This record gives sequence, C-alpha cells and structure tokens, in this order.
Amino acid sequence: MTQATRAIVHRVVAAAFCVATLGMSAMLGMLGVGSARAAEPGNGDLEVVKVRQNFYMIAGDGENIGVQVGRDGVVLVNAGTTAGVADLLAAVQKISPLPIRYVIDTDADPAVVGGNAALAAAGKTLFNPPKGPGAEIFARANVIERLASTAGYPTDGWPTDTYIYDFRSFYINGEPIVVTHAPAADSDSFVLFRRSDVVMAGDVLDMTRFPVIDVADGGSVDGEIAALNDLLRIAIPPSPFIYEYNGTYVIPAHGRVSDQWEVVDYRDMVVIMRDTIADMMRRHMTLDQIEAADPAKAYEGRFGSTTGPWTTNMFVAAVYHSLQAAKKK
Repeated sequence: MTQATRAIVHRVVAAAFCVATLGMSAMLGMLGVGSARAAEPGNGDLEVVKVRQNFYMIAGDGENIGVQVGRDGVVLVNAGTTAGVADLLAAVQKISPLPIRYVIDTDADPAVVGGNAALAAAGKTLFNPPKGPGAEIFARANVIERLASTAGYPTDGWPTDTYIYDFRSFYINGEPIVVTHAPAADSDSFVLFRRSDVVMAGDVLDMTRFPVIDVADGGSVDGEIAALNDLLRIAIPPSPFIYEYNGTYVIPAHGRVSDQWEVVDYRDMVVIMRDTIADMMRRHMTLDQIEAADPAKAYEGRFGSTTGPWTTNMFVAAVYHSLQAAKKK
C-alpha cells in the first residue's frame, strides 16, 4: 500500500468514526455547516442551521424547513405546523427582513402545510402590486386534492401555483431552483437549489425513523426505493476528494443535514429490509411471525421505535402489505 493510499484510508476511517460518534452539532461543524439557535424564536425549540452562504435549515417545527435568501426575497421549502407558525415566521425574519416570495410544499402532510396560509399572507408575490396577494404557494397539483379533503383546512393555504409533469423550474435570488416529482407518492417533491447544491428531500428521506409507506394511499416499498434512487441521481458525492466536503447537502424530513453517501446507506437499508421480508414471505411466514422474528433488529437502534406515530412494526407491516399487493398485480 502506497503512502498516498494509506493516507486516504486513514481519512476514510477517521470520517467514519466521526459519523458514528459525533452529535448533530459537531457533525455539522465538521462538514462546514454552521448551527445556532434562532434568536428568541418564542418557545426556544427552533434551531437555525446555516447550510450554505444563502441557504438555511430551520428544525423544530414539523418537517425540516429550507430557507433560501437573496436580493429578490425569501423562498421557503415547507411551512411547518399551524401551531408553530408565529415562531417560524419570527425565525425567518431574523434570517432576512425581505419579504417571503414563495412557499414550496414537498407534500401535503400537516407538518409541511400547516403554516401555508400565515406565511403566504406575511409575504408578497413577485407578480402583483405591493398591496396585492401574498407569497405564492407552490406544490405538485395533487396537494390541492389532499388539502381539499382535509377537514377544516383553510382554502387560503392551498397552493396558488402547481405542476403536473415531472418537474418545474424557477430562477430567483440568482439561483436556479428545480422542483422534481418524487414517485413514492403522487404529491411528493424534491426541491433542488442548484447553485447552493442543496436538495430538500421531504418524506422520502428521514434520518430519525424508517420511511413512512402509506400503502392505503398507493405507496409501496418499491416506490420508496425508486424515489431514493431518483434522489441519488440528483445528489452528488464529494468524490474523489473524500477528505473534503464538496458534495450535495441533502436535507431530510427530520434529522440532521446529510450527504449523498447517507442517502445510499438509507436506500440500502430499505432494500435489505424489503428483500429480507420478501424471503420470509416466500417461506410462508405470516405477518405475526415476521414481526416476532424482528427482521429490522440491525437498524432499530437508529431508525426504530416501539411508540409514536410510526413504529418499527408499522414499517414492517407496510413492507409486508405492499409486497402482498405487488404479487396480486
């Protein structure tokens, strides 16, 4: 082994050790991502993370929220919860005093769209006089259908602009923004900020739990894997300079800022889980027997839960039922 090769191996081992042992703040610092509590964000639970020069992530109110700032105003990805919108708006205004121009929803989940109406009302569209309507709300067209069927959801929180094909692009704050359909569910989107090299992954990637697969709504484990593969085509790894961080930052629905390699790990985990459960099904094991065998044991420490809205057994059952449905087609 040459000295140069030995040095690269040492860097890889050191990086792996850091990933395994450092907490979120230390990890972000290692990757060059600044983290700081939002100055007086009300209840003190919001965390503002500077990801790139003009891009921030806000964590602590529903799904992770992206904030792009520049001379044209503010672009938000996700709007947080209804209950937390006042604190979220205060945190955004501390990042930039300029008006909100766009609110882009990655899906129709309440943790994504809860603040739509209030944030849009606080902003100003680029296409109307100053006293005209507020910021544009943008999402895949199916989001309107989902919100229309949600009891009590206000119509002023519905998207005012949508897309129905594979993607839609904007140019704002000196940066191309590409919103791409994620096939895991018909309302999901990825949002790529090309100059910043940051992609908001939405529910397709969650660094705190197994992926939520809504079989009743047409979701499937194969659809989740296909969406993760699409995400991998968008995100670029830092290779060949693996000892420097120059790759795409990937912001999941929940959890820390990630990179392309972590998306690979997450995708591989879902593939392994699918194949393991499929093999158990081929051996005619029932769902109860599969759950008792604990096929997710290797990943439970990182992604599993026995309580809350999405448990390990719920994920195993979703994979089981989606494979059953695929066999019947």
